[in-house]
Amino acid sequence: MNSMGIDKAVGATRVVVAMSGGVDSSVTAALLHAEGYDVVGITLQLYDHGAAVAKKGACCAGQDIYDARRVAENLGIPHYVLDYESRFRDSVMEDFADSYLRGETPIPCVNCNQTVKFRDLLATARDLGADALATGHYVQRKMGPEGVELHRAVDRRRDQSYFLFATTREQLAFLRFPLGGLEKDQVRVEAERHGLAVADKPDSQDICFVPQGSYAAVVQKLRPGAADPGEIVHVDGRVMGRHEGIIHYTIGQRRGLGLGGESAPLFVIKLEPEARRVIVGPRAALARDSIILRSLNWLPGTPVPAAGRAVQVKLRSVSEPAPATIYPRPGGGAEVVLDAPEFGVAAGQAAVCYDGDRVLGGGWIATAESRLAAEPSVAAVVGAE
Repeated sequence: MNSMGIDKAVGATRVVVAMSGGVDSSVTAALLHAEGYDVVGITLQLYDHGAAVAKKGACCAGQDIYDARRVAENLGIPHYVLDYESRFRDSVMEDFADSYLRGETPIPCVNCNQTVKFRDLLATARDLGADALATGHYVQRKMGPEGVELHRAVDRRRDQSYFLFATTREQLAFLRFPLGGLEKDQVRVEAERHGLAVADKPDSQDICFVPQGSYAAVVQKLRPGAADPGEIVHVDGRVMGRHEGIIHYTIGQRRGLGLGGESAPLFVIKLEPEARRVIVGPRAALARDSIILRSLNWLPGTPVPAAGRAVQVKLRSVSEPAPATIYPRPGGGAEVVLDAPEFGVAAGQAAVCYDGDRVLGGGWIATAESRLAAEPSVAAVVGAE
């Protein structure tokens, strides 16, 4: 049994490494190569190569493909660039646009991991005779009483477990995450120790196909006519103004509403795509303690008990897990009931359940409601969908 838990000699174990051209995936390849594994690097071209070259701060761009190739040459490992552009557009970009048109706030990076990377790339790795697919994600894979488990990274500032909630048990059996037990600073040191040209390369910040964070511009390009104007309505029924498309708004948004004259700040409470309405109101109207999930991915070997299971749940990638109870629902969904209300819960985001550091799984937020007694005026306009 080698260090990756595979019953083969190290030199006979082939590991495909997903190389984005950044420091994390490059160090992943370097560490495995130094251990003596048969490493093969693969870089995915996910969108227009020409446009990508000029875009900084994103993964899988033209410069990144070049950097990945340089690292592979330096290590002396085979390297392949796979054109996944059409798959990426169909599985990630189109869904991103449609989600915004439904008034949701999507997370395309989760969708990319779920489809293009951990479905399509994993299948390609198997076709290449690989025993494992390794990535530079900051997350830990551990063996537990029920089999393989997913855990938060040692470096909490870099932990990416929220974005990997949709990884299945079957995929986890094949995946490896060599950086999960390292701090980011250690990874930079390893990059320098191995003489990698990307040692000082900045981390990617943006969604790769969203230049300068302009989500609305991308949606308009993919869905011409998406920015239909409509009304901005207060939860008490007052028409406050006009907007130039609900794709410019997200649940919980406070800035950029262009509204004045209220004694208290206004927030986006709800989006009504069919009516082209943006509902605004006080922060209190954002409180939600019942969250309905679709497409639940549950990693433990036993299903969610009918009586519920106590968990800690993250509703945004940057938030801390909050105490809650998860209950199963028909059709593969679930309900998460929070111990205390959360504010700004948005459909299209993910709710990821934890037991301490262990990732239990999660699902996509379909609706979020308040079981608290609401004022009639709020209930009349913002009531359950």
